[in-house]
Amino acid sequence: MPPLFILSFDPILDVTPAFSPGQGAEVRFLGMVRGIEDERPISGIDYSAYLPMAEKMLAELIASGHAEHGPHEVFIQHRLGFVAAEQPSILIRVRTKHSAAAFELCRWYLQEIKTRVPIWKRPVFTS
Repeated sequence: MPPLFILSFDPILDVTPAFSPGQGAEVRFLGMVRGIEDERPISGIDYSAYLPMAEKMLAELIASGHAEHGPHEVFIQHRLGFVAAEQPSILIRVRTKHSAAAFELCRWYLQEIKTRVPIWKRPVFTS
């Protein structure tokens, strides 16, 4: 079974695996580092995490997602280390039987990651 989440220094690859039987919709969120933070130009963002807790929280989050929202497939990748402006820092891919559920779940995962998972960002300002 492929991993459900990855926290790594590796770039996010734009690869779409084959659908499982019964899955008819995929929603993918690809979050890019903007070149502006707090109205100031940045060269990128340095991401850090407390890995044991972040991995535990992501596993719990995915388990909660399945318990609360029913059957679906999910894959989450979040970059660590320096991510240059205009490069992706997070990928969330959700697959469900129907599109409405996939959109709702993708939004739910993004909000939960932002509020619950110990991943921190430090903008690297250019001036």
